[in-house]
Amino acid sequence: MDYQPRAEDARFILFDVLQASDQLKALDLAGASDPGLQFQILEEAGKFVAEVVARLNTAGDSQGCQFVGGSITTPPGFKDAYKAFWQAGWPALAVAPEDGGQGLPWVLEGILYEWLSAANHGWTMAPGLLHGAYECIKHHASQDLKSRYLEKVASGEWLATMCLTEPHAGSDLGLVRTRAEMQADGSYRISGSKIFISGGEHDLTENIVHLVLARLADAPPGPRGLSLFIAPKLLENGGRNGVHCDRIEEKMGLHGSPTCAMRFDNATAWMVGEPGRGLSAMFVMMNAARLHVALQGIGLLDAAWQKADAYARERKQMRVPGATSSGVRGDAHAIIGHPAMRRVLDTQRAWVDGGRAIAYQTGLELDIARHHPDGARREAAQRWCSLVTPVLKAAWTEQAFHGASDCLQVFGGHGYIREWGIEQIVRDSRVTMIYEGTNEIQAIDLLVRKVLPDQGAGLAALSRALGDDVQGDEGVIGLWRGRLAQLLDATRAVCSTAGRVPDAAYWIASDYLRAVALVLLGWAWTRVGQVPGAGAGRWRPAQDAYWCWVFPELEMRLTLIKDTLARLDMPENHTP
Repeated sequence: MDYQPRAEDARFILFDVLQASDQLKALDLAGASDPGLQFQILEEAGKFVAEVVARLNTAGDSQGCQFVGGSITTPPGFKDAYKAFWQAGWPALAVAPEDGGQGLPWVLEGILYEWLSAANHGWTMAPGLLHGAYECIKHHASQDLKSRYLEKVASGEWLATMCLTEPHAGSDLGLVRTRAEMQADGSYRISGSKIFISGGEHDLTENIVHLVLARLADAPPGPRGLSLFIAPKLLENGGRNGVHCDRIEEKMGLHGSPTCAMRFDNATAWMVGEPGRGLSAMFVMMNAARLHVALQGIGLLDAAWQKADAYARERKQMRVPGATSSGVRGDAHAIIGHPAMRRVLDTQRAWVDGGRAIAYQTGLELDIARHHPDGARREAAQRWCSLVTPVLKAAWTEQAFHGASDCLQVFGGHGYIREWGIEQIVRDSRVTMIYEGTNEIQAIDLLVRKVLPDQGAGLAALSRALGDDVQGDEGVIGLWRGRLAQLLDATRAVCSTAGRVPDAAYWIASDYLRAVALVLLGWAWTRVGQVPGAGAGRWRPAQDAYWCWVFPELEMRLTLIKDTLARLDMPENHTP
């Protein structure tokens, strides 16, 4: 079964739950006040994803990319699908009209890429960095570089890469050794090696725009010595640049995406931004990529659920316990009626649909941060994006992998067999916990870099906004508010302990991020419950699953944080 986007579900979350029309109407964006147009775009996007991209997924995984003599051939159909994708204008949904785009809200692009990842993660790796590359070039490149590269990247006619990692330098980019030497004409020559470069070489587009971190000869050591460069595959005269793919990696998953070991051999390049400011320019690209990866997690989990739900409705085994009760859905022998299977499926839907509400709101906040006329509202939106993006990236990619594994369990032995397709999702989803900053780094980013510096003031402001936004039954809502207060208590405790035990925050960062994710998920399901009729419709089983089987984890995480801090704060662990 190929993945099927459900535009009506996205419409419900976006317009009924989040009231996106009210949030967007103050923005100077195309279609911002026209929900009908936005829904029509989503419907057409869903058709393209289902009819063109999803159908290539299984063959792309089984046949993979072929590497011969430094050139790469992508799986059959990939090239034609990508040409149809960019020529139809899909990469340019949120691109500014002056750069050849449609100027629509970013949140629509986010939903499109969620669906693309669910339908065919390997294929989607190719255009996945386009938006970040566009933003990087637009905001940091010279006018000359913009005139040469911006429109081609914005439209998707040329694809882009993000060349950071080296064999000895993964997350610690300060160890990068790739060198750049300035030439008399103002260009540079880059020499060095990069690994794990998605789409470093392929046949999807004529040219590839490589964004490369490198170090000038007189640059200081560490991350402050890094500069960013554009090194295209083809130069303007049509000649091949000194950019070579030495091999592609044999990976656990994503066989339809070439992960390349790249060699820059005196390659011609031009600096993007200022010397020594490469990381700040690159992180425009990285932050956009992290939100995309969060949406990958949501999409992949939805794809796993779709397969498992369809299988559970068809698979007949022993009679369902209590089959005469009204609670059993469908055939009394279909395994969908078994409580164990229903719990697995409803729990994943709690994460998918709740995650969508949080991710789509983050997309709206991104639009607001860029375009809202009121400075205070822009600042609040930026705070939301800063705090919530690492939570989404880490928590929902982790759930994608573990939840997909739970969905595989629904198939029993058939799930372990390739022909059913569920094992591919388990393999493909695993990398999302690693790339664009490992989930451990996301947790450190949240707690050490975002929460501790202002002693939790930003998180407290976000928490107040969440608390003011929820209404409903005081039973579960009151319990949720109590856990929210406990999270703020835990925040104050870690801020205090970190002053005496410098590494305290690092020990509990992952638990802390998970706790924030569970609080946000409670906010999302409360918002769903506030929509008239949602509590009795198709959303009810997932809503119940959150409060019954997901929410209780929050108490455990808060206890872990409290107990770990108490142990670390014993006198022998204090700094002199």
